[in-house]
Amino acid sequence: MTVLLFLVFLILLILGFPIAFALGISAFTYLIFSDIPLMVIPQKMYAGIDVFVLLSIPGFILAGNLMNASGITQRIINFCNALLGHIRGGLGLANVGASMLFGGISGTAIADTASIGSVMIPAMKKEGYDAPFSCAVTASSSTIGPVIPPSLPMIIAATLTGLSVGKLFVAGIIPGLLLGVGFMITTYLIAVKKKYPKSSRKPIKFIFKSFFQAFWAIMMTFVILFGIIGGVFTPTEASIVAVIYALAIGLWVYRELKLKMIPAILLQSAKTTAALMVLVGFANLFAWIMTVEELPLLIANSLLELTENKWILLLLINLLLIFIGAFMETIAALLILFPVLLGVAMQVGVDPVQFAVIMVFNLVIGLTTPPVGVCLFVASSIGQVSIEKIAKAGFPFLLVSLVVLMLLTYIPEISLWLPGLFYD
Repeated sequence: MTVLLFLVFLILLILGFPIAFALGISAFTYLIFSDIPLMVIPQKMYAGIDVFVLLSIPGFILAGNLMNASGITQRIINFCNALLGHIRGGLGLANVGASMLFGGISGTAIADTASIGSVMIPAMKKEGYDAPFSCAVTASSSTIGPVIPPSLPMIIAATLTGLSVGKLFVAGIIPGLLLGVGFMITTYLIAVKKKYPKSSRKPIKFIFKSFFQAFWAIMMTFVILFGIIGGVFTPTEASIVAVIYALAIGLWVYRELKLKMIPAILLQSAKTTAALMVLVGFANLFAWIMTVEELPLLIANSLLELTENKWILLLLINLLLIFIGAFMETIAALLILFPVLLGVAMQVGVDPVQFAVIMVFNLVIGLTTPPVGVCLFVASSIGQVSIEKIAKAGFPFLLVSLVVLMLLTYIPEISLWLPGLFYD
């Protein structure tokens, strides 16, 4: 029966079915041929989404969409370009910098790629950057978004295990900054080698002006983060505060958000939330079937039979997750595998907060690796460049991601130092 479950799942993935439907149909097929009543489908799906913290997801999605409609993307790009544009490859550096700032608002890599990419990829091509490089730096830097708070995958990880969302948010700050700095260094070195253009140095007055134009957008991240850390509000309440903040900034500060735009933004946010919740529900059903078949126990025992050395086990888990991330959507993989692998990691003494960050970091790498790297597809459609060319141009950025992953894995303080300051 287990073979049937995974066989149907793999066939549906190969045929191009959305990951949520691949999970749901394979689980349904398994149940038809088993003695388990079909009533468990709605029961387990509802149990998967009936978690209070998950209420924060539609709030953060709506807040990100409201801020994006308010002209935030262009303001952040303008500020980063004013600050970094005079350096060789400055537009590429501004691309990475904008992703670091925008990631603190959207919390998702796909939104980052679409929003930043729609502006930066055409601009970089116009300035003389290679199209594959322009797409690669955009797709790669977008993976910073799910690491820097607020992060939707971190919220999912917290709901699965009861970990503090605030702790996970804070734990992602240093890894996200390391990734951003690594991408900037890589972008600069490639720019020097290929003699990419640079613009004239902007006056200090102009830099300050662009900063103040982007100030209210940048402040949103700090309002959310320090509100949660300071115990002012819960993550769910923080998402509502973010929506109110985004509305106020869009309507009365930037004044680019119009009342007539709000219904369309609400509809788009509802569609995104619905798709995510269907995925969460089906993934919970799939994970429950795996538990019935005792697969988590089998996986745990198999890994521990190979080695009980903490560092070797983490390396094996990293290799497994990088492989899975290349074929499976981040949140689906997180829902199915995180509770299983966390139990294994904790048995050898790995801190659960550190492992949660490692898990999320691993899986977001898959967003820029073929064959299912969704950020590659988004960048490809914007830049009109083949996936193969973008993947090739993005290889140096992939190496940077792997280096940061190894640092995160073998130096626990990178993810645990800041949570220790704020929570212990």
